[in-house]
Amino acid sequence: GSHPVPVSWQIHSDSDEGDGSIKYTISGEGAGTIFLIDEITGDIHATERLDREQKTFYTLRAQARDRETDQLLEPESEFIIKVQDINDSEPRFLEGPYIGSVAELSPVGTSVMQVMASDADDPTYGSSARVVYSMLEGEQHFTVDSKTGVIRTAVADLDRETQDRYEVVIRATDMAGQLGGLSGSTTVTIVVTDVNDNPPRFPQKMYQFSIVETAPVGTAIGRVKAEDSDVGENTDMTYQVKDEEGVEMFKVTTDSNTQEAVITVQKPLDYESKKVHTVVVEALNKFVDPRFVDLGTFRDQTIVRVSVLDVDEPPEFRPPSNLLEVQEDVHVGSVVGVVTALDPDTANHPVR
Repeated sequence: GSHPVPVSWQIHSDSDEGDGSIKYTISGEGAGTIFLIDEITGDIHATERLDREQKTFYTLRAQARDRETDQLLEPESEFIIKVQDINDSEPRFLEGPYIGSVAELSPVGTSVMQVMASDADDPTYGSSARVVYSMLEGEQHFTVDSKTGVIRTAVADLDRETQDRYEVVIRATDMAGQLGGLSGSTTVTIVVTDVNDNPPRFPQKMYQFSIVETAPVGTAIGRVKAEDSDVGENTDMTYQVKDEEGVEMFKVTTDSNTQEAVITVQKPLDYESKKVHTVVVEALNKFVDPRFVDLGTFRDQTIVRVSVLDVDEPPEFRPPSNLLEVQEDVHVGSVVGVVTALDPDTANHPVR
């Protein structure tokens, strides 16, 4: 603390008759600058305010000399000026600003992080350096332990999808929090991290795609995607075909970059035998949090309608190959046999 000036002390020799024959001098830290002595009376004055936080004590030596001969009249004596503390330093958060994190939906009382303020006043003297913590902003969602500075959740329903960060302000007050104590504050950013509490949902209940009947096996028909408001691996999807007919004709895989379902042809298509296929596709999260499985089902289904497009195909021989026999001496123009070809298209054009 800073002491007002003047502050005075006195040194005095027993042999001093008070006739001015003794000259008092001092040497050591601050002698002649901060501390001045009256040569005749031995009074010492401080010339400036003393700051305990910069220097807690000064070591000086005092001499009593004969004014005529300048001889020491007795051995010099050492004395210490100790600077007594007053509460003039406020608590400071040296590590701030702080960033902490907590998972959404954590139970009340979950520890987020610890903050710490330090006070330059004397911890051994009075309450000048006894700090207590309190919340200035953010007490709707968090608490701070007044002694330790540990921040905890005050509610159990933090939802990352609604708000993913909070700015809270913590105050530290000295004098053990009593009236008249000095205070300092810091801002703490608390990031809410994700848990897999949102199921996948298809934005549409039905999707339509079309593909030519001649598309080779392995051709991609189209992509559908289930949305998920979580982040990171909590949005990773697996997809599957749920109906028997669909499983036979089509295959579904996950594009690991986009998390889309890619539907491909698994068996040759034929417009003439089936013009529209209906496929049930199901989406589910890859990494499911067991806590939320019972929040209703963590999967969703959609219907994919695949229209097969007609292609003008060449005629086909029925049966495909015939062995015709003929006698070696048959007449020119005799009938050897009959071959039949049909147009496989629906229009069934005549064949020539």
